[in-house]
Amino acid sequence: MRYKLTFVAGLALGYVFGTRAGRERYEQLKKAAKGFSENPAVRNAAESAAQSGRQFAGKAAHVVGDRVGDRLPPSVTDRVHALRERGRSNGRVRGDDDWGTSNT
Repeated sequence: MRYKLTFVAGLALGYVFGTRAGRERYEQLKKAAKGFSENPAVRNAAESAAQSGRQFAGKAAHVVGDRVGDRLPPSVTDRVHALRERGRSNGRVRGDDDWGTSNT
């Protein structure tokens, strides 16, 4: 069943991309996607989400490294510490925070 579905999907894509009408539709879709991605509101939202993701990932990496660092192989621990120091030298880490800690 899976192979039949894949085959039918391939036929549909081949038709769309292989015919003149399909090519015109492809160009319309491409133009719409480009217009959407160039919208300032969309770009700001994407950049904001990427920045937030980087911040949370950095915090999570530090918390995980602090909590399980002594149980990891030395090569992994050394790599985590090297990345942490590189982040501090680039000004990415702005001091310690209480993210991931409990007040109990």
